[in-house]
Amino acid sequence: MAGKFEVFKDKKGETRFRLKAGNGQIILASEGYKRKASCMNGVESVRKNSQADARFERKSTRAGKHRFNLRATNGQVIGVSESYESEKARENGIASVAKNAPGAKVDDQTV
Repeated sequence: MAGKFEVFKDKKGETRFRLKAGNGQIILASEGYKRKASCMNGVESVRKNSQADARFERKSTRAGKHRFNLRATNGQVIGVSESYESEKARENGIASVAKNAPGAKVDDQTV
């Protein structure tokens, strides 16, 4: 099964997306957008920027977990990962975003 972007409304009424791998696991999540069109632009930005390793910002938490942000060419964060137990797991998450994002279909749950 291929990855997909789920577009949905959050509790505040803002539109968000999450990228899911083929196994259904969430591998990247967005901020809230006031306009659906802005959210869809975010999806396209993930598709494009996920192909450049330099766009992935690798981070560690105080608790020793590992995360990453995906940044656009202007430096803005367009998606954040979950927390991973190891650096290797974080790298696998990055690889999964790079693999799944370009061809992922959009599942629009706002309609």
